[in-house]
Amino acid sequence: MSRACRDRCGACCIAPSINSPIPGMPHGKPAGIPCVQLDDELRCRLFGRPERPAFCGSLQPTGEMCGQDRAQAMQWLGWLEEQTRPG
Repeated sequence: MSRACRDRCGACCIAPSINSPIPGMPHGKPAGIPCVQLDDELRCRLFGRPERPAFCGSLQPTGEMCGQDRAQAMQWLGWLEEQTRPG
């Protein structure tokens, strides 16, 4: 079930790797590294803009992904990153 983003979380902008270019990160970003587009309030500066990577737009907050708190979201997204890592 879809939900609203948790305030001051940013887990989806830190935990997963992104393989496509991001403004300020032309080669994407590795897992566990904050995106340069994450602001001080842990919100995406590119949200709703065409420059936002398609991968980011595909992440939709759900109870499973977000868990009960930011720590659970980071853990679940880290697990997903491990499960989908090539080879």
